Amino acid sequence: MANEIELKLALPKAAQALLLRQSVLRKAVSKTTHQLVNLYYDTPNLALHQRGIALRLRKQGRTWLQTVKCAGSSAAGLTSRPEWEIPYSGHFDFANVDASPIRRLLERPLLRKQITPLFETNFKRTIWRFEPRPGCAVLLMLDRGWIAAAGKLEEISEVEIELAGDGEGGGIDELFKLAQTLGERLPLVPAILSKAERGYRLYQGLQPTPQKDRIVALASNDAPLEAFRKIALASLEHLQGNLHGAIKSTDPEFIHQMRVATRRLRAALRLFAPLLPAGLAEDLVPELRILTTRLGHARDLDVLLTEIASPVMRALPNEPRLAALAGAITDRQYSARALAVRHLQSIVHGRLVLQATALLHRPPFQTPVAEAVGVTETVGDFAAARLKRLRKKVLGLVAAASIADPVSLHRLRIGVKRLRYALEFFSPLAAAKPLRHLLARLVRMQDDLGQLNDLANAGLLLMNCAGDDSRLREAVSLVGGWHASRHKALLDRIPAQLKKLTRLKLPKLV
Repeated sequence: MANEIELKLALPKAAQALLLRQSVLRKAVSKTTHQLVNLYYDTPNLALHQRGIALRLRKQGRTWLQTVKCAGSSAAGLTSRPEWEIPYSGHFDFANVDASPIRRLLERPLLRKQITPLFETNFKRTIWRFEPRPGCAVLLMLDRGWIAAAGKLEEISEVEIELAGDGEGGGIDELFKLAQTLGERLPLVPAILSKAERGYRLYQGLQPTPQKDRIVALASNDAPLEAFRKIALASLEHLQGNLHGAIKSTDPEFIHQMRVATRRLRAALRLFAPLLPAGLAEDLVPELRILTTRLGHARDLDVLLTEIASPVMRALPNEPRLAALAGAITDRQYSARALAVRHLQSIVHGRLVLQATALLHRPPFQTPVAEAVGVTETVGDFAAARLKRLRKKVLGLVAAASIADPVSLHRLRIGVKRLRYALEFFSPLAAAKPLRHLLARLVRMQDDLGQLNDLANAGLLLMNCAGDDSRLREAVSLVGGWHASRHKALLDRIPAQLKKLTRLKLPKLV
């Protein structure tokens, strides 16, 4: 069994020629080019795919190879997975699969009768081999071609950087070093989906759907830095999992989820700040802030149209001034979205994600269990102390909050959000039922304060959209008047919620 360790990077087709001109390619010890035809097999009900198994036949030159791959570990584009490869002699042979449960599944007579080709990938692969030091070899592969399934085609344009060995002796560091060198001049971003996964989605006719954040599995005896690493990598996967949809779809939820991912990553950086290596946050936060601003501007205009202007238009369908205002908002919305998408396709964005991923795969972020290296503080200890501090901060903000002081409510919203994120990060360590109740209360408070904040910001955004047009300014007044009752209702709910927050108790960590 081999263990494949690779970093998969999406490359715009228009940038392929620029990659071929990069000077770093001249340092390669060899270069080869192959045309690869791959047939992926499964049952009609996708029995193998559902178990994380890929069965492939690959034609290279005049020979065919049979490959079995299994789902391994994946972290923001870097994957490590077991695979078994043998020459194909006209029938499937799984004798070399030394993982018994997988071999037994593949050898089931009924399953073997149902196996059929589902999709094909066909691409030209150019391979450069680098040997940065003795015993370490890195392969850079440029793949250009297509995926075909169910009568549909999808383009392949990607770069894979793979370790020729098992990754020991610092090979992963060399892998990222090469990726970051290329990323300084090319818009490369880690790709979450493999060609096989893309083929399955094409076969099933699945469209991209917005991806939400996920709870990361933590153990109470994890070292705090390893816990941060897991949380940060999950945030990067959340970010990149919505990239394709944000670029290709007009569904505003993709942009929203990418914005949430950046906020969660910044929250994790702030939460674990006392433990992080010097300079790490300084390396990431400036470009994260730029990304958040681009996404935020697009999101704010989405909210302005769908949650502020549109309800008034539905209530007053025959008011032409509102329709004209909606048109002005839509123009700005398209412009903001175009700027956000341009940024997501830029070298700057790719460099940020590559840099963050590389940092999280280097020391000191690889110490899974605190006791293993004599570290006295576990993530359980760390979580208890940080949550206690955040609770104290929120209670102070509650005491200072007043419905007559929008600034105090804004500060409280931020404090509640930070406590909520921390509780979500550490949720695997907390008693479930008390945590659910507390999170529900915090979510309600954050939502109400967020709506108040949206209404407060809407006035300025609407006036910017209206410009000097008197009819549009009249429409802004209509919108403001229509939402006055909603604004009052939100404010009326705040005192009771503040009172409940004064009794805020943290769930017991288990």
